[in-house]
Amino acid sequence: MKELPKEKMIKVAVAFDHRGVKLREAVLGAVAQAGCEAIDLGVEDASVRVDYPDQAWDVAEQIRSAKARRGILVCGSGVGACVAASKLPGIRAAICHDAYSAHQGVEHDDMNVLCLGSEIVGDALASELVTAFLRARFNESDPRYAARLEKVEQMARDAARDIA
Repeated sequence: MKELPKEKMIKVAVAFDHRGVKLREAVLGAVAQAGCEAIDLGVEDASVRVDYPDQAWDVAEQIRSAKARRGILVCGSGVGACVAASKLPGIRAAICHDAYSAHQGVEHDDMNVLCLGSEIVGDALASELVTAFLRARFNESDPRYAARLEKVEQMARDAARDIA
């Protein structure tokens, strides 16, 4: 796959918990190979215990503040990171184990955070998933996808109002 042109280089917030660090080199390498700039939020080794909700918060803040356009979270299964990230406004996170979901989630659902499980996928598949995620673009030209995304956003607004 070709690298993105420099004018389209995007910043990607990347974070690992202590179990997710096993995929660190593969993920950071794939971000670079996709022509993107990583904002590395750690951790660097498994001896430092870091909880996935903290990493999800940090990645979400990078996206919500427009310092990053996308994010990647890695924990042991990917599930905890996905659950935590999905609780935060403006974040559309998904756990992916196949390249189709990694790109289709962006193209149809405007997914902005990819969650991976270091105990589920290995280095090669993680690289493939990151590449598919980062090379994909939301299909703004199809009104079905925009309408569905608006429904999801309305659900979030309605739920926030009901809780308040």
